[in-house]
Amino acid sequence: MTKTDRYRARTRTVEIEWIPMKDGRRLAARLFMPKDAGAKQYPAILEYIPYRRRDGTRLGDDTMHLWFAANGYVTARVDISGTGDSDGLVGDEYVKREQDDALEIIEWLGTQPWSSGTVGMIGISWGGFSGLQAAARRPPRLKAIVTMCSTDDRYACDAHYLGGCLLNDNFNWGGAFFNYAALPPDPAIVGADKWREIWRRRIDAHRLIPAEWMKHQRRDAFWKHGSVCENYDAIECAVLAVGGYLDGYTRTVFRLVENLKAPCKGLIGPWGHKEPQVGFPGPAIGFLEECKRWWDRWLKDIANGAEKDPAMRLWLTDPATPDPVAETRPGKWIEFPKWPAPAIKARDFGLSAEGTLTTNKRAGGTKPLRQIRSPLTTGSAHQEWCPFGLGRLAPDGASDQREDDGDSLCFDVPLKEDLRIAGFGWAKLRIKTDKPQALVSVRVNDVAPDGASTLVTFGVLNLSHRDGHERPKPLKPGQFYDVAVELKPVGQVVPKGHKLRLAIASANWPMVWPSPDTPTLTINPARSALSLPILPASARGRPARFAKPSFAPEGETTVLQAGKQVRTRSVNIETQVMDLLVVSDDGRYRIEETGTEVGATYTRRMSIQRGDPTSPRTEVEYRSSFHRADWNARLDTAIVVTSDRRHFYIKGKLTAYDDDTVFAERNFDEKISRDNM
Repeated sequence: MTKTDRYRARTRTVEIEWIPMKDGRRLAARLFMPKDAGAKQYPAILEYIPYRRRDGTRLGDDTMHLWFAANGYVTARVDISGTGDSDGLVGDEYVKREQDDALEIIEWLGTQPWSSGTVGMIGISWGGFSGLQAAARRPPRLKAIVTMCSTDDRYACDAHYLGGCLLNDNFNWGGAFFNYAALPPDPAIVGADKWREIWRRRIDAHRLIPAEWMKHQRRDAFWKHGSVCENYDAIECAVLAVGGYLDGYTRTVFRLVENLKAPCKGLIGPWGHKEPQVGFPGPAIGFLEECKRWWDRWLKDIANGAEKDPAMRLWLTDPATPDPVAETRPGKWIEFPKWPAPAIKARDFGLSAEGTLTTNKRAGGTKPLRQIRSPLTTGSAHQEWCPFGLGRLAPDGASDQREDDGDSLCFDVPLKEDLRIAGFGWAKLRIKTDKPQALVSVRVNDVAPDGASTLVTFGVLNLSHRDGHERPKPLKPGQFYDVAVELKPVGQVVPKGHKLRLAIASANWPMVWPSPDTPTLTINPARSALSLPILPASARGRPARFAKPSFAPEGETTVLQAGKQVRTRSVNIETQVMDLLVVSDDGRYRIEETGTEVGATYTRRMSIQRGDPTSPRTEVEYRSSFHRADWNARLDTAIVVTSDRRHFYIKGKLTAYDDDTVFAERNFDEKISRDNM
């Protein structure tokens, strides 16, 4: 018997289950359940996202949800309203209606004939957000969630802003969502006589969503909605928080474990924006087994001791050379019964005017000072804000930092012992500028004896946000300010014999949009410091162990056209314009269960001139297509973003094709004032 046959013998799926909403809408679900569900009752697990359960996430759904079904759970993959085959309009991310619908879905799942009455939620990225936001609404049947690569703070830790700086991910992700939110439903599900009407309604109501996000450049009520950090105590169910060091959302795991009063455990590996059982970069772990242990404890009330598990399990990465295509990271798992861990202590490194990191304390005095005005191309060797960590398939991690170090103000210290960094760090800087708007970019690097410079952690701060993100204020040129730049959490060993480097720059492109001018930063080293969380050699942490990864089989597919990944950087020597091209082509494949041929191509172009702050330009194009004998639909979308010193300009275009004939077109054009940005 094959693995597929074994799962078929133990499980069954329901291709379309309509979940009714009180206002008459119906949400489309695909159910996975044990063979005897109905005769026996099982807890339910919900994954609630907008990425099209019928064709977009189908193969990954098979591997995870069938596994849970074979292990005694009914799972539901539900399309958010206005996406996939669900009724309604999507509107935007995380709107209140989306949360309200989640509460109705949870109640529906808990009252079905096959249900034992308890419900859990699981998801990565949007699905992780959904779980946290639903948990904060306290539906009584929701007993536990597993949230991966998600956030507690939609402004400070999401794909839009970082340290008050505008992320290019606002457009990278925004350009993708601009496409996803206007895709058609499947005629085989909603009806051959209705799908065009539904598609037209979605297109007519469509908005230039990334422009809407740019209209909220400070942390206002728009971002506070759906940010569970506004009231951690609202969450009462058990939370397993999961992330990766390479991922953009790492800080959330630490903050949830530190702040939730509800049972909460943290798990952080070396991964990018991927589930731990996939594990890019590796090692992958038996994460579905970890989830089952979590569900067994909180949904089935099995006394397995999960509530007594360590508060935090971390991957401590061994020293490595800079390699943006690495598919695995050397290191080891360690666990901490409590977090914050008492053994981990902050160690301060002072800065000297000679360019060294000094002893544990900041020295006194005011002179001499150090200055830097970085080229706007600084940051080209940086990782993306949220890499998927796919190694040679899509090298989106950091490469050798020497080029960026050369355009930065650097402070070094040779290490006489291994330095084991575990958690949050800070760069505390006394700084002034010659312009009212400026940003500071901070990197901490591991410099090997041969000069190779490996990124360890980083942070950025829009200096007008120095006192918080709700009420930014321009700088007074020439006035010194004391600022703290939060560094991304990390678990990393910097070895004896290497140098620890602090690199400070005034730009970080293409990760963040540059300031409206080219400021010169002046640092007072004597009043500045680097503070890092250090795990001493005497407190090694207990080793953590995991099962090997396991999956259910995915459905049969036929590859019709192979995909490809392209990432190239070029510089025009005459114009000093740097261009970055990223192409992610999924190719074309047929899902044999439904007969649907699916294709998607995502292209990003980001350019900037070395010395011109009005030159940044980002273009994002996305093409999605679906083909069967009864269905031939395609959606092409594109956005273009530019700026000058006072405004951002964003244009969008949408063209929908039905059987290769233009079905609908929309054009968008927005001019948005810069708000201390």
